[in-house]
Amino acid sequence: MGKRNQHKHNNHDDSYGQLAGAIGGLVIVFGVLAAIKDKLGLSWPATVLLTAGALVALGYLAWRLRTAVARLLAGDTNAVAALKQEAPDKASDEAPEGAEAAPTHPGLTTVLSRAGAIGKDEVILAEDVRTEQLPEVGTLYDFLVPQGRTHEDVAKKLGPVASMFGVTRLHLKLETSRKTERRVRLLVLDEPPFSRSFPAPTRNEIQTFAGVPLGHEVTGKLAGVATFDKASLLIGGMTQMGKTTLVNGLITCLLIAYGEFDLYLLDGKLCGLTKFEKLAVRYEASDNPAVLESLLDELLARVDSRYTELQNAIRSRQPAPVFKPVFFIIDEAADFYTHNGTNESKDLVRRVEDKSRSLVAKSLESGISTVMLTQRPANDAIPVKVRDQFLYRMCLYVASEGSAKVALGDSYFDTVAPIHPALLDSNIKGQGVLFANGTSTLIRGFNFPDEFIWEVVDDVYDRRQEKMEAAPVTPLKQAIDLMRDSGVEFMPTSKLAPALGITETAPVTQGRKLSALLRVARGKDDTGVRGYHLADLTAAAMSGS
Repeated sequence: MGKRNQHKHNNHDDSYGQLAGAIGGLVIVFGVLAAIKDKLGLSWPATVLLTAGALVALGYLAWRLRTAVARLLAGDTNAVAALKQEAPDKASDEAPEGAEAAPTHPGLTTVLSRAGAIGKDEVILAEDVRTEQLPEVGTLYDFLVPQGRTHEDVAKKLGPVASMFGVTRLHLKLETSRKTERRVRLLVLDEPPFSRSFPAPTRNEIQTFAGVPLGHEVTGKLAGVATFDKASLLIGGMTQMGKTTLVNGLITCLLIAYGEFDLYLLDGKLCGLTKFEKLAVRYEASDNPAVLESLLDELLARVDSRYTELQNAIRSRQPAPVFKPVFFIIDEAADFYTHNGTNESKDLVRRVEDKSRSLVAKSLESGISTVMLTQRPANDAIPVKVRDQFLYRMCLYVASEGSAKVALGDSYFDTVAPIHPALLDSNIKGQGVLFANGTSTLIRGFNFPDEFIWEVVDDVYDRRQEKMEAAPVTPLKQAIDLMRDSGVEFMPTSKLAPALGITETAPVTQGRKLSALLRVARGKDDTGVRGYHLADLTAAAMSGS
């Protein structure tokens, strides 16, 4: 009985305690709500709803966290599968359980991972690396990047990679493979490029090169382009960087390796291309845009004639004719696209721009290639509509990225493994970046001795003269022999026409028939008399079609 009364007493005490606690809790909640209401300036209903929503959200987050922990501790198979889907498949890179992991190449792994070319959790396997020490050149690394990576990952990070090797970007040369995207050949030079000059190539080395050599690459091997068929070349660079020496080397290599071709020279430097004057179909030493227009008109006429032959061959279902290659080389090209402010000069430059674009764009199928050199690679140096037609680009030292883009193209620095021409050593003449067929190559042009160039020129000239002497007799050959025998450089139409069997005496008829017979444009002497120059007739005989 006493215990029952005591139990009732205790229940009453518990009830009073719980009631007091509830009242205390309500007071605290009311106080908190009042503080929130005062702080945020809300009404009582808004304060209650906001607080209740926050408590519900916190409770939901706590429940999600507890559930995730419980599933992880229980080894939930679905969660493991989800992690596997999110992570890349590395089964091929991991050793089987119980087997030793394949050894890594610590040097390349460190260099490439720190440079950002591969991930920090990726490695270069030692078995995928071949290292070769090239005497007096550098170290060649031939390796495979991890699966999922390509050579472009390395190409985009060549600057940081060079920094990790403790050298500059110019010390690195990257080559790729046609068999796999993962293979990379990376050459790290011991010295800055072209610290030592390489000897000029011999005739045999030029003749056996697979294409047309333009210079040495950083290893000393010959470098150039596979062909000038359907391609033209733009060369830019600041003054005194070796452009003219480089193009002299190019012409010399063409004379040795390219066989018979016609050469048109416009020497804007006035004496930069004089060595080859005796071999040119036409040589002009001038910086007058009118002279360029005259040459363009002559070459465009040859283009039209060749396209007519192509059309006739197609119509008659005959094989396409094979044309003798033609090279048109312009030194200091920017000077020909500058007017003097007069309307006449502006019109002339406009015509020159249009005809230049037309020649470079249309002439490729007809075997006529253009090589332009400019020492002012600025946006206004050579018109964009002309520059855009060049397939091959080369840039020697320039001071800015903008100048490099003028020579190499606006999108050049978005290509694979670009080389910035502003990084070149301006004290090393003739070195530049050759961009051909999507690949950048650092080369240094040949600096042939004058005696070697003169010997090549004389050999080609003598060979051509012998060929002309052995050629069948034609009216053109008769006219050349007549003028040579007479010891004259110019002969009036009135004297040359009768010697070639033209009996008409009327000047107009006589001139028309002689022009049709020789197929060479007439000229004038210093007094204005119409006739033919021996140099023009000889050039026509050398050029063929």
